[in-house]
Amino acid sequence: MTYPDVKATIKQVETLVNIPGPSGYAYAAIQYCQDYLQAHGIDSTLTNKGGLSVTVKGADDTRHRFITAHVDTLGAMVKDILPSGRLKMTKIGGFSWHATEGEYCQIHSAGKVFTGTICLHETSVHVYRGNDDIKRDDDHMEVRIDEITASAEETYALGINVGDFICFEPRFQYTESGFVKSRHLDDKVSAAIMLELLVHLKDNEIQLPHTTHFFFSNNEEIGYGGNSNIPSEVVEYLAVDMGALGDGQLSDEYTVSICAKDSSGPYHYHLRQHLVELCRENGIDYKIDIYPYYGSDASAAISAGHDIKHALFGAGIESSHAMERTHERSIQATESLLLAYVQSPLV
Repeated sequence: MTYPDVKATIKQVETLVNIPGPSGYAYAAIQYCQDYLQAHGIDSTLTNKGGLSVTVKGADDTRHRFITAHVDTLGAMVKDILPSGRLKMTKIGGFSWHATEGEYCQIHSAGKVFTGTICLHETSVHVYRGNDDIKRDDDHMEVRIDEITASAEETYALGINVGDFICFEPRFQYTESGFVKSRHLDDKVSAAIMLELLVHLKDNEIQLPHTTHFFFSNNEEIGYGGNSNIPSEVVEYLAVDMGALGDGQLSDEYTVSICAKDSSGPYHYHLRQHLVELCRENGIDYKIDIYPYYGSDASAAISAGHDIKHALFGAGIESSHAMERTHERSIQATESLLLAYVQSPLV
């Protein structure tokens, strides 16, 4: 089979984005990854925090690599039930309420999944004059649930309560022109890439030069998904996560984005240069970029005190933490670089 098979990877992305899983509630996504790997004869281990680890033994078992992608997403939680019966929310992860206004959602209660819509309280233009000037914030955004209720008591009686998770509709599309559009491409594109790579390594009996740990983290969006469960033998740590696009950025939707610096500071210079050389040697289209408001599992591991060389690359994702988009060319470039990296010598 040709690798990478970008269409198979995109099918995997579609499956993953349709599994609800904000930080703190990513159990189903982790379970899917574990089941998928098990079906292909690949063993994995759950951590106490709920992440999933796969170890692939290499020719050298004294110096290891650690590679992460995260399956958790943005979301919300019920903060309060309003007198109207609607739901007040608190955010999970960093995003703007503008990016969710009008979106369909699910409310995961203890016994049932309810549906609803995220609305500005003053939505109706026939009632609220000048509502385009109203601030979209915690006090004005709410969930209109699809149940007959007009009071807090009636909503409580449905079984909805404070602390219930709210998941956003992803609305996945794969266009004929090669674009992939959906919420939660950050970072389910990378998780899909990692799943497909593990199966490729297994099916083709590829021996890696160094023992490599592949970690599916479940709390990256809140800052600590991949900062633990790192074996002492690990010397290189790679986070596979989205490239940030926008004014002043070099990243795009058609290449793999290699991060030189984010909010945490510079990534390891020599490891970054190694990634660039791999791109040049293998004809992989890439961009080097700096992300002004960004953190990764790799930077979280550094902040936790681990003595590692850390790096970050991934597919370029437009409109991050909103209605995201990338292109199959960027996904394929990321897959190609990851395969080249795991087969390369340590820096």
